[in-house]
Amino acid sequence: MQRRNTLTSLNGDGPYGWALLGLVAALWLLAAAGSSGVELLCYQRLAIGHGQVWRLLTGHWVHLGVRHLLMDSAGLVLIWALYARTLPPFDWLLLLLGATAAIDAGLWWGEPQVEWYVGISGLLHAAWAAGATAWALRGGIGVRAQGVLMLAALAAKLVLERHGSASLFDPSMPVMTAAHAYGAAAGVLGGGLAALRLAPRVESL
Repeated sequence: MQRRNTLTSLNGDGPYGWALLGLVAALWLLAAAGSSGVELLCYQRLAIGHGQVWRLLTGHWVHLGVRHLLMDSAGLVLIWALYARTLPPFDWLLLLLGATAAIDAGLWWGEPQVEWYVGISGLLHAAWAAGATAWALRGGIGVRAQGVLMLAALAAKLVLERHGSASLFDPSMPVMTAAHAYGAAAGVLGGGLAALRLAPRVESL
């Protein structure tokens, strides 16, 4: 019983656990394609301009190497443990599709100097922002305070990364700070709209 309660508190029980396992497995299976797979699937401005539009979606799911993938996999597990039940699965799907479009549009029109991009971190920032916004809008007093604190932590992280252009968790690894910012903005908007629509049905830890 204790094990089940722990898994539930971390959103790792039943279908939630299998869904998380499937997402992590998909990331690692894509990584198994190696550099040729990254070359084929990454966001690459020139190739997209020549009609390879699938890169607008797949670029968010491939990574530069094992270290990059480990960091993003850990981030996925953490964000999942915090927020997976905050919104229903269909709302999460819509939100992440919207965030994908927002990041792609932001990079394409707002960051024309960006020639290529890979990684799920922009979407993780969207999920972080969406979950924290939902807490801040529709939780009890304690949960609302947690939501505000998580949004403040996200804002501080974005500011620090914007000035340093490197990951706070691994300073040797450069990050696409613009993708993080566009993802977070989409997450605040999408999470806020979803939370207001769902009202009492929004769950939180």
